[in-house]
Amino acid sequence: MSGHGAPIPMTARKSGPLRGTAEVPGDKSISHRALILGALAVGETKITGLLEGQDVLDTAKAMRAFGAEVISHGPGSWSVHGVGVGGFAEPSQVIDCGNSGTGVRLIMGAMATTPITATFTGDASLNKRPMGRVTDPLALFGARAYGRSGGRLPMTVVGAAEPVPVRYVTPVPSAQVKSAILLAGLNAPGQTVVIEKEPTRDHSERMLLGFGAQLTVEEMAEGRVITLTGQPELRPQTVAVPRDPSSAAFPVCAALMVEGSEVFVPGVSQNLTRNGLYLTLVDMGADIAFENPREEGGEPVADLRVRFGPLKGIEVPEDRAASMIDEYPVLAALAATAEGKTIMRGVKELRVKESDRIDAMARGLEACGVRVEEEEDLLIVHGMGADGVPGGATVQSHLDHRIAMSFLCLGLAAQQPITVDDGSPIATSFPVFEGLMQNLGAEIARG
Repeated sequence: MSGHGAPIPMTARKSGPLRGTAEVPGDKSISHRALILGALAVGETKITGLLEGQDVLDTAKAMRAFGAEVISHGPGSWSVHGVGVGGFAEPSQVIDCGNSGTGVRLIMGAMATTPITATFTGDASLNKRPMGRVTDPLALFGARAYGRSGGRLPMTVVGAAEPVPVRYVTPVPSAQVKSAILLAGLNAPGQTVVIEKEPTRDHSERMLLGFGAQLTVEEMAEGRVITLTGQPELRPQTVAVPRDPSSAAFPVCAALMVEGSEVFVPGVSQNLTRNGLYLTLVDMGADIAFENPREEGGEPVADLRVRFGPLKGIEVPEDRAASMIDEYPVLAALAATAEGKTIMRGVKELRVKESDRIDAMARGLEACGVRVEEEEDLLIVHGMGADGVPGGATVQSHLDHRIAMSFLCLGLAAQQPITVDDGSPIATSFPVFEGLMQNLGAEIARG
């Protein structure tokens, strides 16, 4: 599947029990960061378990364009020969980041304090997404950005010739913004400080420490204060990428929707800044066993054993939003099969993802016969029980991989098939989704 070619309609039909092992791909967030930090280190970084979805492959191509040597040695096994902090070369071509908001924003940060110029573009979805939330703080370092109206791609970034350190309070909870600033701070003198009022996923902090950066994290009255000392020499690492909890959410939620299912999902990251969905599923009454907890690649992981059972709608604690922002679409689909209503607050960040995910889920669920309510920062799904969703609709994916996968999961439990108009964007984050789900017994087919 390709997020850049002809549309690929896909249909999911009511399935028998899902059973088996779901070996989901490596974590997308960690894969992006491993490639970028490997390119900024001096020497060879070795990566295993790298997600080979299109988003991450586009980041690998970008690191080559900036002068790093990036080599694939077989499925999931890669090496990066880095050029060092401040060592990026000026790309000779436009950097195409495809569908990846994470990729483009982190790469902009990584090059913003080096005196080079780079032009970025993406697919139709990415070119609609706001970049000002990253380019505004990067301007404080001395970088300049020239894009379309509304701070949109295509955009040219001119790196700062004489960068200065920055102290920045993030206005919205965003790991992408935080990470872009920290990556920019690597080549600025002195200390760059990022203050988060609400914690977001901390992969950048963990990996920067692993690569030898001097970084501290303190919980203070003003929030979570991250201080990075600039101009280190990063040391190459061996990075084992854990399996992606956001991708695992789809076979996990599908098993919870389809009667009689039991699915085993090994080696899933249990990072506390990423596990909000799993806490929420347990609150809804989900039968999930977290087995063999351990640490891999500096991240906590566990094996998940998931069994179907009745679920109840709940009000999701608003302070979980940052730790499960990418999982709200599949949670909304699952909530349609629960008893009672599920209330999701603090979710306005969903409106500026690959699509307006609140609107996309609301319209798609309504088309499938599910009652929903929405406001700018709120989504309420009125559950219809385990066998109560009518289905029978074709819904729009809006070039959004998570919308497509969420409705395909719902189609496995609905009374009538559910079709998504274009499943091709699934390749950006979960290229083996179709085969993995079919191997579990899911009735998912193209067309």
